[in-house]
Amino acid sequence: MVLVIHKWLLLAYLSLVHPLYVAVTEINHNAQEKTLEISCKAFTDDLEKSIEKSTNQKVDLFNVKDKAAAEKAITEYFRKHLILKADGKAIQLELIGFERESEAVWSYFQVNNIASVKKLEITNNILYEASNDQINLIHVTVNGNRKSTKLDFPDTHASFDF
Repeated sequence: MVLVIHKWLLLAYLSLVHPLYVAVTEINHNAQEKTLEISCKAFTDDLEKSIEKSTNQKVDLFNVKDKAAAEKAITEYFRKHLILKADGKAIQLELIGFERESEAVWSYFQVNNIASVKKLEITNNILYEASNDQINLIHVTVNGNRKSTKLDFPDTHASFDF
């Protein structure tokens, strides 16, 4: 019994010392609006650290004082680290906005003039600057068909056929 408690305490301690590094990207094709709607959730401190390492811009997403500067830094970061091709054509993310939710930040993007999607290719290395333990979950929904994958550092590429 003491051994079981000892192992449990050790695992609990290790989980505090080595937190989980996860970001989630949701991509939905809105056929009626002919858009891709993209939302990315990342831990705020990891996103701040990654933006600073990638763009040399310090940003405070816990206490945003200059929203335009924060939006510019987020846009610049995600355009470098979340690259999409729809049916072989490169597409560019347009930031709709961002919001903090507890210890995380949701960033919202849109791509216009996407009437249909047969294949979506994704290069995703979001937060790879923050940790070599980073995991990126990707969920894509097209015509009600949802597909998902997980990218573990250093993997960066995913492809979805619909």
